[in-house]
Amino acid sequence: MRVPIGWLAEYVDVPAGTSVEDLDTAFVRLGLEVEEIHRPEQVAGPLVVGKVLEIEELTGFKKPIRFCQVDVGEDAPRGIVCGARSFAVGDTVVVALPGAVLPGGFAIASRKTYDRISDGMICSVRELGLGEDHAGILVLGGEGEDVPPPGTPAGPVTGLDDVVIELAVTPDRGYCLSMRGIAREMGTGLAAPWRDPGAATPPAWSGEPAWDVSVADPGRCDRFSMIALEGLDPTAPSPWWMRRRLAQSGVRSISLAVDVTNYVMLELGQPMHAFDRGKVSGPITVRLARDGERLETLDGSTRTLAAGDDLLITDETGPIGLAAVMGGASTEIGDGTTSVLLEAAHWEPTGVARTARRHRLPSEAAKRFERGVDPEMTVVALARAAQLLAEHGGATVVGGLVDVDTRAPRPVIPLDASRPARVAGVAYTPGQVVELLGAVGCTVDGDGADLQVTPPSWRPDLTDPADLVEEVVRLAGYDDIPSVLPTAPPGRGLTEVQRRRRAIGRALAETGYVEAPSYPFVGTPALDALGLAEDDERRKAVLVRNPLSEEEPALRTTLLPGLLATLARNLSRGQRDLALFEHGAVFPGGVRSSAPLPGVEGRPDDETLAALLGAVPEQPWHVAVALTGNREPRGWWGAGRPAGWQDAVEAARRVAAASGVELTVRAGERAPWHPGRCAELLVGESVVGYAGELHPRVCAALELPARTSVMELDVDALPASSVPVGPSISAFPPVHIDLALVVADDVPSSAVTAALRSGAGELLESLRLFDVYTGSPVPAGSRSLAYALTLRAPDRTLTSEEATAVRDAAAAAAAEATGASVRA
Repeated sequence: MRVPIGWLAEYVDVPAGTSVEDLDTAFVRLGLEVEEIHRPEQVAGPLVVGKVLEIEELTGFKKPIRFCQVDVGEDAPRGIVCGARSFAVGDTVVVALPGAVLPGGFAIASRKTYDRISDGMICSVRELGLGEDHAGILVLGGEGEDVPPPGTPAGPVTGLDDVVIELAVTPDRGYCLSMRGIAREMGTGLAAPWRDPGAATPPAWSGEPAWDVSVADPGRCDRFSMIALEGLDPTAPSPWWMRRRLAQSGVRSISLAVDVTNYVMLELGQPMHAFDRGKVSGPITVRLARDGERLETLDGSTRTLAAGDDLLITDETGPIGLAAVMGGASTEIGDGTTSVLLEAAHWEPTGVARTARRHRLPSEAAKRFERGVDPEMTVVALARAAQLLAEHGGATVVGGLVDVDTRAPRPVIPLDASRPARVAGVAYTPGQVVELLGAVGCTVDGDGADLQVTPPSWRPDLTDPADLVEEVVRLAGYDDIPSVLPTAPPGRGLTEVQRRRRAIGRALAETGYVEAPSYPFVGTPALDALGLAEDDERRKAVLVRNPLSEEEPALRTTLLPGLLATLARNLSRGQRDLALFEHGAVFPGGVRSSAPLPGVEGRPDDETLAALLGAVPEQPWHVAVALTGNREPRGWWGAGRPAGWQDAVEAARRVAAASGVELTVRAGERAPWHPGRCAELLVGESVVGYAGELHPRVCAALELPARTSVMELDVDALPASSVPVGPSISAFPPVHIDLALVVADDVPSSAVTAALRSGAGELLESLRLFDVYTGSPVPAGSRSLAYALTLRAPDRTLTSEEATAVRDAAAAAAAEATGASVRA
């Protein structure tokens, strides 16, 4: 919301000496964030209001040139040469006299041009730094209009001295999207008198209602007001002061009728819509969309409407407006419009928000309606708009007022007067509480501690006692709340789960992986890109009722979509060697019970809590890595080593080691991994994850390099680790023995390793696979696995006979378990 200070000063008696910085501080103190302060470009020297007295058309030049006599408040008019043709005799304009310096360092001097002496310059909007319109001269008004006299300093008139403060308005403060709401806040914040622009009593229009209107769904529209006007001059321009304020507020000027509705919206907070009365056929009905209905909106787009949810304004021909969001092109105000239907209504906020998001139409009207507007303003806004159209366009109201009003009484909220003091730790007296709630606009009844508070119509966000407490604390000043930290209770440190998760993150970071957390949302296209089968359990996702993005409406069931999207994004920005990891919750889907909606007046009972927990999906904690490019960089020492599936498997082993468990690895198959380069990760007989290369089709779909490797592991499936016991340390020398075994290709190395470890017994200190070989003389269908064994006794030096016996026992155990034979 942009707030011109000059406009605000019309409603608030800002204390003398208040600077822009003081206003900034006051806004922040009231809980309104100041995003930016827009200061106008400076104009130095004489800049005055002038009136065009005569225009002489000069001929004989390549372009039309005019020599104008302009009254600038001096004894005699000044002659000024001008090439623009957008003004006439009698118009009031802005004149830069010799000695003035316009924005951009443009100095004005008296000079001879086109055989005439030009003694100044008639200025355009762009030349004054007020906008981008360079061709059109800034006309403040015509003959007979209420304009400043010639010679008046033009800075205040044009807004060159006006500072604009841009505010970030939170969703619960929709009333601050209007000058009326801002004036109320600043009047309270500055303890200054203020005037409510919405306090005027609308005229009592007589006669039959101007139009036949019905509302089919009062739950979505509880007030619909309309008046009809005729005799509007379609050529009447919007007055300069209105166009200036619209521009300062970031709204483009279009025509008088449209500008008036936008101006009233900014002034009172009530969005309106103007229909060309001659294009509306038959009675108007507010109803929900039906199957197959479409509407061309004012932005030129033809939209398919959601049956049973999109709320429409319709006539005999069908939809003529998307209620509260955007009007239809069929009844748009045109260049020849002389009769107008003005509509102002109060719409249900959540339905407006759904429609605006569904059609991707974040209009200024929808932004206000979805935050809540004051339903008392519909008729007041119509009266204000009718006044402006009559004053500047010659329009008159015909017929009576249409006002379909089905509003329910405003709720009454009970409040203990001592509650704000208990919550904030500040001694607010009951009198202060009543006074501050009155400043908000509430009606307060009751004596002593028990208050009955009726919120004002413009504050639909005030629904509970806690909301009233917040308002009391806000207006009294957040600075009054003491900053006293509570004493932290003694604790037991991190839980076992917390220690494990931190250890996993630390282990991967120490191995060279970079953590890349992503949003926990996923869409069907991402699961399709992974090549998941239709019956894959990872497609059973939990849908979010109000998602941040329609493209990602579900909670993730795997970490891979977000992690691979991050990998692709970094590759697109020039990175090549990447090793990323993420650990976080996933949300398996399936049928869940519906969750109740408990109130906030007290703690839910055990049955309600059980129902809530029963509706919450399981949230196992996963960890995933993704690698591409070189795992070891190239340099003067030699070529780099590309990342491969082995690195993904090793990452899983690091995760398991940090968790205090040991993994078993065997060949597996699961999307999105390559069928021949996928490893199952097991603890005992339970599969806890997968690692390997992505399928080539997945790499192509996600635009990733071939042989990109990933790993995903269910951390919660790892068994709890026991208290670690350090190995015994022997002072006796080790014995190192190598053992090569020939096994069939389908025998996993993990089975051979387990058999060797079992057969070697307690003298085995370590066992490591250091070579895999295929080819002659190893038979076809088999491979050679070479292991390094380290043997050591705790109480003696092993003899060669003992070491040989251990090796033979290990080989025998491997032969019995896997059919392995010692390679000659």
